[in-house]
Amino acid sequence: MGGKKKLGLKQMEKQQEKTDEAAAQKEKKEKKGPPTKEKRTVIGVIPPDAKNDKIIAEIKKMPVLTPYTIATKYNVRISAAKQFLAQLEQNGAVQLVSGSHNLKVYKPCA
Repeated sequence: MGGKKKLGLKQMEKQQEKTDEAAAQKEKKEKKGPPTKEKRTVIGVIPPDAKNDKIIAEIKKMPVLTPYTIATKYNVRISAAKQFLAQLEQNGAVQLVSGSHNLKVYKPCA
């Protein structure tokens, strides 16, 4: 009974112009080239040496040590930073302040 009304010539022309403009804008965006991707830094898997005096001196200057702070400072993974802090605790360079299964907080020993 009802149905879509048939468009007039002017209406069809306007509709066609809009679709042409939209297609032209898409082509301009595509012609710009591929978007520049952010450079990702390669994160190391090997933690720094726990017996290095220079690294231990830097760590003793920090007030609080967490795996996240070590990971960001030395550009290693969090799991590697956890291993590094455990080695430092065994060596006696840091002391465990508090911790749970998720996060451990250390402080440097004097």
